[in-house]
Amino acid sequence: MEDIDLYLEEAKDQMEKSVQHTQAELNKVRAGKAMPSMLDGLRVEYYGNPTPLNQVASVNTPDARTIIIKPWEKNIIPEIEKTIINSDLGFNPQNDGDIIRINIPPLSEERREQLVKHCRQLAEQGKVSIRNARKEANDALKKLQKDGVSEDLTKGAEDEVQTLTDKYVSKIDDILEAKEKDIMTV
Repeated sequence: MEDIDLYLEEAKDQMEKSVQHTQAELNKVRAGKAMPSMLDGLRVEYYGNPTPLNQVASVNTPDARTIIIKPWEKNIIPEIEKTIINSDLGFNPQNDGDIIRINIPPLSEERREQLVKHCRQLAEQGKVSIRNARKEANDALKKLQKDGVSEDLTKGAEDEVQTLTDKYVSKIDDILEAKEKDIMTV
């Protein structure tokens, strides 16, 4: 019985991590509004080490169309600018010597549809990860049954794993729905 609970808890943890990862990936997708999280994946060369942007500068959004980056040290401004230009975000940073300003252009309908499609792919990856956690848990439960645990206990545990799977897949669907609505809102 302890082994079953352990496998169920492990499956739940993996599924929760899949949802959190999917949420984080979807947050990186820009929806036409300026958000500091858009720059979360960027790493800047800082004294020879790739360092997350938010550890070398403050990132703020004074309005819905602008991101302002204020580095802790002015000598790193060109490096931050280069990192933003070389990223696949498509931003054109403007440097005034003290801060870097990024104006977020409004999204075209075609670009919105591309972003929604990309978000659906990210959500599907999250669902696949959840289904993999289900498969691992069910395989472990079947092994327990071969080792002598009663069929009723393992069948009940498999049903519980499926309930967890449905719950976490539903969470990803909800997150995706909210993100799609956010992207398609002009």
